[in-house]
Amino acid sequence: MAEKKLRFETLQIHGGLQPDDPTGARGVAIYPTAAYRFKSCEHAANLFDLSEGGNIYTRLQNPTTTVYEQRIAALYGAVGALAVSSGMSAILIAVLSLAAEGDNIVASPFLYGGTFTQFRISLRRLGIDCRIARSERPEDFEALIDGRTKAIYAESMGNPTCTVPDLEALGQLAKRYDVPFVADNTFGAAGYLCNPFEWGANIVVDSATKWINGHGTAMGGVIVDGGNYNWANGKFPQIDGPSEGYHGLNFHEAFGAAAFIVKCRVDGVRDLGCCPSPFDSYLMTLGLETLSLRVRHEVESARRLAEYCRNHPKVERVSFVGFESHPSYANAKKYFRFGSSAVFTIELKGTLDSTVRFVESLNLAAHMVMIGDSVTVVTHPASTTHKQLSDADLAAAGVTPTMLRISVGLENTDDLIDDFEQAFAHIG
Repeated sequence: MAEKKLRFETLQIHGGLQPDDPTGARGVAIYPTAAYRFKSCEHAANLFDLSEGGNIYTRLQNPTTTVYEQRIAALYGAVGALAVSSGMSAILIAVLSLAAEGDNIVASPFLYGGTFTQFRISLRRLGIDCRIARSERPEDFEALIDGRTKAIYAESMGNPTCTVPDLEALGQLAKRYDVPFVADNTFGAAGYLCNPFEWGANIVVDSATKWINGHGTAMGGVIVDGGNYNWANGKFPQIDGPSEGYHGLNFHEAFGAAAFIVKCRVDGVRDLGCCPSPFDSYLMTLGLETLSLRVRHEVESARRLAEYCRNHPKVERVSFVGFESHPSYANAKKYFRFGSSAVFTIELKGTLDSTVRFVESLNLAAHMVMIGDSVTVVTHPASTTHKQLSDADLAAAGVTPTMLRISVGLENTDDLIDDFEQAFAHIG
């Protein structure tokens, strides 16, 4: 009889745990060590030429982090995961493992501001062209693809507008052109709300700082490898070809379906050094244990708060993907559990000044740049997360001067409504 697959709520607690731990400890141990003793010189040599698995240096691997990575991979049903120090470093390592000078990636216009800046400025300085599609329609992505395209990139839910692309259509487009589909699934909450691998994605990146940690106590990112891309198609010699850094080792021949995630670790993190601390990995693992409970409450609370805002006379517009009026309603219903998320935006009537007064009058909701926290967060994207964008880019991303992004936390929803009500009273 085939072994029954464990469900998400069980894997978020048991994934990565080794029941034969000689100490008998139930919890994940924290290993605050930088380096590890070798059994012999031969053992050390085998570790360094990747012919044997094991710990060398915490920049590359750590036992606490390994549990965390294995749990993430289990939640996604993936061949492997790599924990890094931030969501931005996850994106950078993933892209640099795919593209080099002269190559390009084709990306959605609905991106987190930091991602947009990384793509349009930092990566272009390295000779990688990041082409931004006019919309999230597959034909607008297709118009920008050429022989040097190394990835199609989109967020499973755009930040801050909460637009949801047709993930299945983008996956089919990527397959047709034989390029990897990379999805930022931060809003998908480690696969609980949305799992892009089920719709054709090959690689997932995630800001673990958000719903994975869930409490705003640690910074981190993850790269997840679906193991479902053919690296032997001649387009990626850095993966299916001799490695300069490992005496001609071919990652695809040596590691098969996990070739990409191994390269990200032994080339990307080795060279860029953006590893998580063992304590941060512990906090991420601890956060995962309650992820489904937290997210379920936050999504329902967000719906109630959005309904309150929609009926308020001082609110011009509410953009909540769970409302039928949202342009991504159908896609959210298809790709996201509960058909929505814990984040929505509102546009206030009035001016930038009145919007600022509203934000500064809130007591419970925190004015920060954060989503997925246990506290409700209100952010003004035009002056924070998207501050570096031009007016044209802001318009393309759907960001206006009176827009506020709201990430709903774990507070009682009635208390949040009361807080918003008194803040509205301060703007006349």
